[in-house]
Amino acid sequence: MQIKDYLDQQAAHLAKAKQRIKDFRVFDFNYIPEQPLMREEAKPVIDGLARYVTTGIPNHLLIFGSRGSGKTLTVKYVSRLLRDRHAITFAYANCRHHNTTYKILASLLGVRPRGNSLDELWGRFCHDRSGRLCFLLDEVDLLSDKDRYKQILYLISRSPRNYMAVLLSNNPRFLSQLDESIRSTLQPELVHFRNYDAQEVLAILKDRAKAGIVKPPRKALPQIAALTAKHTNSDVRVAIKTLYYLALEPKAGVREVFERARRDIVRDLIADLNDRNLLMLRAAASTPEAHVKAVYKRYRFLSRQLHLEPFSYVYFYSNLSYLQSVGLILLISTKVGRTYTNRIRLLFSPDTLEGVWRGRFG
Repeated sequence: MQIKDYLDQQAAHLAKAKQRIKDFRVFDFNYIPEQPLMREEAKPVIDGLARYVTTGIPNHLLIFGSRGSGKTLTVKYVSRLLRDRHAITFAYANCRHHNTTYKILASLLGVRPRGNSLDELWGRFCHDRSGRLCFLLDEVDLLSDKDRYKQILYLISRSPRNYMAVLLSNNPRFLSQLDESIRSTLQPELVHFRNYDAQEVLAILKDRAKAGIVKPPRKALPQIAALTAKHTNSDVRVAIKTLYYLALEPKAGVREVFERARRDIVRDLIADLNDRNLLMLRAAASTPEAHVKAVYKRYRFLSRQLHLEPFSYVYFYSNLSYLQSVGLILLISTKVGRTYTNRIRLLFSPDTLEGVWRGRFG
């Protein structure tokens, strides 16, 4: 088959598939439903923001939980409701893409991240934005090590404008990594978003299927929900992508499209890791038995080879917790001799890591 023939064949196939879809947007991870699933975890978020709207006194929040547990969706939905109904402004930044205080402020101001000092950017931001304003800092645990003191958090917590901060993190240890001066002034309320259970995943799938598919595959939805809960830490993004693939290829097996969706999510997740976290996974994959101390020794060796400053052991262990929270590894307590130690188990195919490694380091 020639390239042109294959392209024409796929175009015809997708044209037919398009007739089965009512709205492609519902399969986008940035899509916010008209009525998201109500959970107990949403209540402290709503309470904290509502108090700020009423009193003007910031009640900072640190929301943490695994990927795909609904943190960002819930915060975006609640902020949209409040913005439409009350005199409050929200300033959203994803710290994966804007990973220093300087870049965050430049992005929010819509200016190039050069030519101004940090003090000038902060002064301009405060001048332009009076009234009640809440910073939404997504993936805040990905602030760069270059921004050692996380200045954006210090500026928010000390601002006479009484700005509020809602921080979203996949790393449950993020707060303990902050400088004491920031923790003492920020004093965020901690909100843990637990993983969805299978019934909650099913409810989300039913809502998305009803909104996006002409004839929803109702019999397949419980199976997708069960697979997601069992094999992905209830990462609802895998469930949604599985539903998307099944809508395009209704004759495909549920297990087949689920595995494809899971591989896609894991590949994207590994590709988005910073160099040090990628090195940690590489060290774990290449260390027999993968006991934590042995992996750390291997990690330091790889870091020296690539002329990168390695984490201290304390930060290394903290980042292991992060990698576990996003579903890439599992720390297993193992008895060695008379003592117990943790062993690192990878939750994905090493081939996926190898592909990302070659693309980044050659």
